[in-house]
Amino acid sequence: MNIYMRQAIRKSKDMSLQGKNIVLGITGGIAAYKTAHLVRLFVKKGANVKVILTQSATEFITPLTLSTLSKNEVYTSFSTTDARWNNHVELASWADFMIIAPATANTLAKMATGLCDNFLLATYLSANVPVFVAPAMDLDMYAHPTLSKNLSQIAEHGNHVIPATFGELASGLVGQGRMAEPENIVSFIENTFDNNLPMKGKRLLITAGPTYEAIDPVRFIGNFSTGKMGIALANEALQQGAIVDLVLGPSAEKNIHKNIRLHRVITADEMYEKVASLFENTDMAILSAAVADYKPKNPASEKIKKNDNELHLELVKNRDILASLGANKKHQLLIGFALETENELANAKSKLKRKNLDAIVLNSLKDKGAGFGTETNKVAFITHDAEVSFPLKDKNEVAKDILREISDRFYK
Repeated sequence: MNIYMRQAIRKSKDMSLQGKNIVLGITGGIAAYKTAHLVRLFVKKGANVKVILTQSATEFITPLTLSTLSKNEVYTSFSTTDARWNNHVELASWADFMIIAPATANTLAKMATGLCDNFLLATYLSANVPVFVAPAMDLDMYAHPTLSKNLSQIAEHGNHVIPATFGELASGLVGQGRMAEPENIVSFIENTFDNNLPMKGKRLLITAGPTYEAIDPVRFIGNFSTGKMGIALANEALQQGAIVDLVLGPSAEKNIHKNIRLHRVITADEMYEKVASLFENTDMAILSAAVADYKPKNPASEKIKKNDNELHLELVKNRDILASLGANKKHQLLIGFALETENELANAKSKLKRKNLDAIVLNSLKDKGAGFGTETNKVAFITHDAEVSFPLKDKNEVAKDILREISDRFYK
């Protein structure tokens, strides 16, 4: 592994919580005072944090403190003072992961047995995401056999237990039972995700945006692509541990993570040359760019004057980047995109076969909210033996769907 790859993987650890949605559950223990710092650390990592306090936890730390630090509403019960209902299912669905810290013996026992008598436990039981628990209690409680049994049961359910540490306790005794320090909790979570990143160390090549083909020094043939979808794929792939090269046509989009290796091009020829130079050393290529099929045969060296009623352009075909990669691929996985306006599925399947792709992502301009320049997209993921359709979603969520399909179908 070369130096660049090692650096890229090391950097991916530093941003593994970037953009993550975190539900932090706080129960009634003295260690609750540490959660203000924990929220700050999550926010500094770029995460979005929503906090749930049990009623007893409010005696140790206030909702106002946590709301100020998280910049989000803090939940304490199923209903609010203005009679709104807090939806525990919706909150659990929003989360990328959940952590309960401190987790008291009382809450751990309820988690182990499925008892549900407050908003935090209802959210926990609704969560289909990773859950972390950081126990905190006095040393004799922590050593009690029922507590050990409950922690084992919780771990068997698939939860991640962050062990309590040795030190001075609120009772004045010294022993194991202290909640792990906030910095150590964050490191534990980051390491867990890093070790389970679905694309850890994969070398991924992505193309995005349009290409511009010059008519003269000031005019060009182009399209309405902004590159949003490809950029979303690049950002999400980086989150999942990949080493990402993004070849981007003319685009005004700025939301590109600094750890992505960015290559800016303008024309189809420039994109072809850059992609060809990178493809041999990549594990997977996702070509989402809207590359111009044709270019002017003889671009004018000076601005064309408006002298005649008609202007005739002679166009010639650009080299087909996707077909070229399909013809020359060896170990690489190759994913294409198809934006269609008619006979969508048939055209996408034909492209999949003709260009020797492993999969193709189809979207249609007939679907409202999909296509160029939108914040949303509606796609179908198609392989030689399967097809999966997704509803209209934010492009960041679409990127997750696409990469999940790739991981599930080709890397498991």
